[in-house]
Amino acid sequence: MSRHARYPAEVRERAVRMVFDHAPEHASQWAAITSIAAKLGMTPETLRVWVRQAETDSGRRGGLTSAEREQLKVLARENRELRRVNEILKSAATFFGAELDRQQKR
Repeated sequence: MSRHARYPAEVRERAVRMVFDHAPEHASQWAAITSIAAKLGMTPETLRVWVRQAETDSGRRGGLTSAEREQLKVLARENRELRRVNEILKSAATFFGAELDRQQKR
């Protein structure tokens, strides 16, 4: 169910580090992102998303960290599974309850 990552983690980390290191040399962070993205052969938007997530993970920007996002996915998956199991148990209880009523009436 995991999607194939187009860029290895090392490339992501290097690209983000390059943006942070070279941002002072550019007029804005976006200018640094577009310049570095062009050199590395990726879209600026891809690199921008990585930079924003790195800023969040380091506490420079608000929002959910990568670890919190992963934990939220795990909890949501677990919640769906528990709801599904609960519906199955309710159906089974209804079925067996009706079956017991029918046997007691005999």
